[in-house]
Formats: sequence, structure tokens, C-alpha cells
Amino acid sequence: MRRATVTLSDDISQAVDDYVRAQEAPPAFTAVVQAALREYLSERGFLRPYKPLRIRAAKHGSGSSDGSLNHDLYLAGVKK
Repeated sequence: MRRATVTLSDDISQAVDDYVRAQEAPPAFTAVVQAALREYLSERGFLRPYKPLRIRAAKHGSGSSDGSLNHDLYLAGVKK
């Protein structure tokens, strides 16, 4: 991870402070800056938009009723 020292103009600094105070759970300054940079770079095509990993259940089950309990055995190829 890269560390940086940033100098903010007074108006940007005040806007960040106002934003943080307006939040029910105030985020850390670092989180605000990272989110702003992520959005700025994504909009300009330099960073892929963040998409959280979504895991969905299989449409058709595995055929085993105990897959959630014995998943390690199945993944290792050990037959019960």
C-alpha cells in the first residue's frame, strides 16, 4: 500500500470536514479520500468500478444432502 501526504485547499478541507460530521458513523479521513479517488479514477476509465463478490446458491443442488457439513471431504475427493 502506498502512503502519501496531501495538501488540501481550505474549501476542500472544509467540505471533507462537513461531510464527515454529517455522517451518522463518521468515516476516517483515509476512507473518504480513497473513496473519492476510486470514484474519480473509475469515471475516467483508469480503475474498474468496485463490485463486491456475490455468491449464489447453485440452481440444481449437488445431489448430496450433507454438502454443507462434509464439504472438506468432498473437495478432497474422499468418499463417505
